[in-house]
Amino acid sequence: MSQARTNARKAAVQALYQWQMAGQNLSEIERQFLEEERLKDAQKSYFVELFYGVPKNLDAIDQVLSEFVDRPVDTIDPVERAILRIGVYELLYRLNMPYRVVLNEGINLAKDFGADGSHKYVNGILDKVAQQTRAGEIKAKGAR
Repeated sequence: MSQARTNARKAAVQALYQWQMAGQNLSEIERQFLEEERLKDAQKSYFVELFYGVPKNLDAIDQVLSEFVDRPVDTIDPVERAILRIGVYELLYRLNMPYRVVLNEGINLAKDFGADGSHKYVNGILDKVAQQTRAGEIKAKGAR
């Protein structure tokens, strides 16, 4: 997985966190990230896809999340919520991306940005989502 794409995910977590907390206009947040050169080492097109794709598909993403979390999605820690939303987005809409990559990236984002142990929570939720949304892919991998 490219470092530029990983950096795009990191920036998307921060931007989505800001959007969740402040409710600012998406294009305003994107402008800030560009001006502050926070996307310098990131794949900008992937950042844009995630940053606009998550809010655009928020109802579907949160619907899937709500099946697997132990509390209302809105009450999940905002950092973990941003990471989970990106992971679910990728599992649902980036079918060309292996589910293991999505899980690993989510775990690493939680280790970078989340509270102690949050990577275990993120892994558990994304794994359950993957079992449901990527069952065919998982079964095919296990059959090898």
